[in-house]
Amino acid sequence: MYNTTSSDILQELETGSEDQQFRSGYVSIIGAPNVGKSTLLNTILGQKLAIVTPKPQTTRNQIRGIVTTQSHQMVFVDTPGLMNPKYRLQSEMVRTAYGALRDADVVLFVIDVTRPDTEIEGKVIEQLSGRKRTKSILVLNKVDLVDKPKLLPIFDEFSTKFDFDVMIPISALTKDGVGELLDQIPIHLPYGPLYFPEDQLSDLPERFFISETVREKIMLITQREVPYATAVVVEEFEKRERRNTDEIIYIRAIVYTEKQTQKQIIIGKGGKLIKRVGELARLDIEKFLDTPVFLELYVTVKVDWRRDAVQLKELGGFLDL
Repeated sequence: MYNTTSSDILQELETGSEDQQFRSGYVSIIGAPNVGKSTLLNTILGQKLAIVTPKPQTTRNQIRGIVTTQSHQMVFVDTPGLMNPKYRLQSEMVRTAYGALRDADVVLFVIDVTRPDTEIEGKVIEQLSGRKRTKSILVLNKVDLVDKPKLLPIFDEFSTKFDFDVMIPISALTKDGVGELLDQIPIHLPYGPLYFPEDQLSDLPERFFISETVREKIMLITQREVPYATAVVVEEFEKRERRNTDEIIYIRAIVYTEKQTQKQIIIGKGGKLIKRVGELARLDIEKFLDTPVFLELYVTVKVDWRRDAVQLKELGGFLDL
């Protein structure tokens, strides 16, 4: 770990007045696609909140997760991977990612030490350079996949590019170094109020996580353009009584594609693929909601929805278009 300012901040924390002991703020997680941002968020929270697949562009919106202790509250904001956009949906994903920098008290700039992306990394550093008041932590992820001697040149390279407050090597998958990262973040948060109830995990609605879970299974099962042309909207979510047993939550979700051929692929021969998606999604949703679920999935077509601002607002969740 390279630490340039934490000793002064630690001293300030120790000597602050009693009514200024609580620290709180927003911690944005930013980086290129597939560097492990969502895995890191899930590891920090201790449970799955953000969907994760091997495919890039899995995350489309900001995913907020909250960690609260007696001394601080950290509101983590997972963001879409930064890229050079090719259509409207990707442009909104990039805008959403950079938008998370505006309100951030601390930025976790995550890089994949096994797969550098100098173009995207340069753009992030350029953005950080214009935000002097924002604390920046460089997170070198996937260190379990490289020999330790190879990390030092990476530290040296980034230390010449930007004056990060801290640089920490981690493995979000194995949790190595994540505890040290969590020790450092509160040091760089401002004194502030409790923004959310201390037992709240996220401020996003249950319907959002349900739709994301269904989309995750589609991304895992389908290939090529199909998973990227898919959106999921929960149309119905209600508790229903069952005879001689506990209540069950009935969920009706619509899977949208851009083309008829994509719809046919997702349904599969005899409906086998969409049935498999539903089975896998239901298991995760039941775990998330901690209650039995009846999940119905329907597939329909909205032509070129990824390129249309109105449909993006409806299907993609970009509410401020």
